Amino acid sequence: MSPSAVPPVEKTDTVSNLTEAGVKHTIKDTAPSIAVNGHSAGLQELDASKITFTRNANPKAVPEANSAEVTRMSSCTDHMITATWTSKTGWAAPSLVPYGPLAIQPHASVLHYATSCFEGMKFYRGHDLKLRLFRPSLNATRMLNSSARISLPAFPPAELQKLIEALVAIEGEKWLPKSRPGSFMYLRPTMIGTDPTLGVQKPNEVLLYIIACCFPDFNEPAASLGVHAAKNNNNEPPNGNAPPRGLKLLASKEDTIRAWPGGFGFAKLGANYGPSLLASDEAHLRGYNQILWLFGPDSAITEAGASNFFLVWKTRQGSTQLVTAPLGEQIILPGVTRRSVLELARERMKGLEVVERKYFIMPISLIHYRGTDLHLPVQDDNYGSRLKQWLMDIMYGDQPHEWGVVVEERAFPLESID
Repeated sequence: MSPSAVPPVEKTDTVSNLTEAGVKHTIKDTAPSIAVNGHSAGLQELDASKITFTRNANPKAVPEANSAEVTRMSSCTDHMITATWTSKTGWAAPSLVPYGPLAIQPHASVLHYATSCFEGMKFYRGHDLKLRLFRPSLNATRMLNSSARISLPAFPPAELQKLIEALVAIEGEKWLPKSRPGSFMYLRPTMIGTDPTLGVQKPNEVLLYIIACCFPDFNEPAASLGVHAAKNNNNEPPNGNAPPRGLKLLASKEDTIRAWPGGFGFAKLGANYGPSLLASDEAHLRGYNQILWLFGPDSAITEAGASNFFLVWKTRQGSTQLVTAPLGEQIILPGVTRRSVLELARERMKGLEVVERKYFIMPISLIHYRGTDLHLPVQDDNYGSRLKQWLMDIMYGDQPHEWGVVVEERAFPLESID
């Protein structure tokens, strides 16, 4: 739901409606400028125009593109953006500061009650040498929905986008140089409850920070095996033949559920990911790239790993469909790529029916489904490759499009040199 269209809160007795009412109250109280009937409680809203800059006096070297440091996803840029919030004053002025450790108390809310949310997005060095973000307004709006769901303060999404652009503008020249067109870096806006209390309550102190990290190219299936890729023998091609195209998925079992109706699978929360790591690690050890998360007695497909999942199939009536799980039950993350794929398919792939509905594991092929290997045939229909190419053309500036937001590079303000 758009935060600018928040309807009046109605009295209700159900838990689910209490959660919805709490989200609306949070937005109205902490970011009234974006809520219908919002009322100011005297708290400062997030304001990117107040940002200050402090240069890192000890900058790091940029790692090589295929180095171990990049593969581990452990190398961040020289700077990060931070902004604090308190329930008494609201948002303080944001700062671009040297990247470094955070100072929080051992009994901070996030460490005990998982009061955290984040976004995952990239910035790109285009083939035209410009820096771009891909539909950043959608990430900013989704983070607003996530923060309100986990009892963290709201903010105008446009202000978060401005802060993201400020970090990209400063770090782009060094960390994504013009000598590397067609490359990208990962951005991780994050919000955590830092309130130093063990009381089970909404945090009264919060930290927002934005970091940028070097990432490997996940276009190769082996990359999704992470640290297990080099030592895993189950993923080697049999008899020296070429490896199969596509990912190997391990379907979840009845005792493992990623998200459920009435929960928070639609929000990008730390609490969604930690519990899934055990199963994901075991899948990697067995040579699978990701878990295919199923739900319910009929094994409805939800997501693959931490990503939305699509299938192209022929119906019994002979039509060709692009199928993905619906968002209605709020167990699916509303992915930016998901939305973009659906919009592009509807606009450009005439004759392909786009369907958002429940669908189930059937005895076809190439998924390990509870003891059975189902080998999905990879057809040369080019649906996936065409959609991927269209997205990359926008991301890297090969096709002018409103989704590709150009960020102008900038030097540090002169007053920040000290």
